[in-house]
Formats: sequence, structure tokens, C-alpha cells
Amino acid sequence: MRMILPKERDPRFKTIRRGGTLTNADHHLLALWAATCAEHVLDLFESAQPGDTRPRQAIAQARAWVRGECNMTLARATGGHAMGAARDLRGAPRYAAYAAGQAACVAHVAAHELGAAAYAIKAARAAAVNGEEAIAGRRECQWQRDQLPEEIRALVLDDQRLRNSICWWVFDC
Repeated sequence: MRMILPKERDPRFKTIRRGGTLTNADHHLLALWAATCAEHVLDLFESAQPGDTRPRQAIAQARAWVRGECNMTLARATGGHAMGAARDLRGAPRYAAYAAGQAACVAHVAAHELGAAAYAIKAARAAAVNGEEAIAGRRECQWQRDQLPEEIRALVLDDQRLRNSICWWVFDC
């Protein structure tokens, strides 16, 4: 898996208690949006690995973290397990598992929100047939943008613009 976090952390994605400007409410919205993005392509993993629940569990833990039902360490650990589920796979199932793992890791580092979205777009592209990869990617990107809560919309869209080049240019929709 390639690192798609910026070398210097954007203070807008650091919580206030860590010296940034991100509120807990917006951190939670980022986690929920990332979970939604990952869940949208989860079937691409589950159809290839029906007995492996690690990516689904990661998405569930991301949401549980938002509700205060698990701590950051547990959410991050389930994210790592989901990404481990991707290790021996290729294509859409692999990217879908990475998306789930990134979503769970938002509890630890809010900037993983874009990782969940980018891997979900890569999964949609990889699942496309007959040369429709670019179209599938643009559709997924637009679907994700349609799910963005208004409170974090400008932040995420700016993040997409700033990190598009290290995220395989998937946010050109």
C-alpha cells in the first residue's frame, strides 16, 4: 500500500486538543463519510472473500468510535486488520479492503478520510469492464461528493484538490 498522507500534516485535520483546528464534531463527520465511502464498495471485497469479515468490522468500528462505543486504538487496530485482508488480493477486492481499513483509521488520523475515498474510487475503477474504468471512477467520485455533509464539504473538497496528485488523480470528477 502506498502512503497517501501528506508529509506535513494539515492543521485542519489535527484535533484542537492536538494543536490543530479540527473539532470533534467534524472529526466524527469525516469518519462517518469515510465509512460510507468504504461501505459503498464493500461488496467488491465480500464477493471475492465471503468468509472474511475484517473489512466489514473495520467499517463498523469506525461508526462505533463516532458513537463513543470503542476507543481510537481499537478502531485503528481493526483498520489494520482490514488492510491485512487485502494483502493477498489484487484489483477491486484489494482496494475495497484498503478503503475499509482507511475508514477505521480516521479515528486515529483524520486525514485517512481521503484514503478511504481514494481506495473506494480505485475499487470502482478496477471493477469496471469494457474500458469503462474512467467513467466508473468519476461516478464513484461524484457519488462520494453527494454524500458529503455540508459541515465538512469545503474541507474535504480542498483536501481532494491538495492531495489529488498523491492519490492517483482519482478526484478529477
